[in-house]
Amino acid sequence: MNESTDKKTNGSCESTCNCDFTLAFWVLRLWLATRAILTGLEKFGKYDSVAMPVIDPTTGQPDASGVMHNVNIKHYAFANYSGVPSALKDKFCHEPVLPQFALNAFDHLLGPALLLTGIMLLVGLGTRISLFVQGLIYVALTVGLILIHQDDGISWLGIHIALVAFALTLAKHNKLALLKKW
Repeated sequence: MNESTDKKTNGSCESTCNCDFTLAFWVLRLWLATRAILTGLEKFGKYDSVAMPVIDPTTGQPDASGVMHNVNIKHYAFANYSGVPSALKDKFCHEPVLPQFALNAFDHLLGPALLLTGIMLLVGLGTRISLFVQGLIYVALTVGLILIHQDDGISWLGIHIALVAFALTLAKHNKLALLKKW
């Protein structure tokens, strides 16, 4: 009698645990997809300083004296694209281990690669491939940050790589995928 009870208990535990693994994978998948999409999108963002009139708090109208103040307004456009921020690009240009053609290629491909892998992961189109490519992107970013001694960024990327690796181990529990094998 105990054997059948144990089998039922173990069987229900396994199905519950599989559900837990599926939910854990979905949360990781959603987080990693959101992170990649928004990071890729930010590569197309730029702040412009715009002069705006000071608003009188009592009337809600522009100040009569005509005083202006600068406001930073963010907008997105293809013309704004920069894969590697200019401050980091300057540091990389002085790094002899990193060839200029590699920096240029990475600069041009980083944003689109993040957007593509994030969207693929979000919709479940080749989740394993998109996770693996994201992992490779984070490894490449880590190499760059090691070369310019950005230890804090290296730590953050290590956490991202661990999350990608964990998501890859849970990928077999993916229940919503367009290409489940990949």
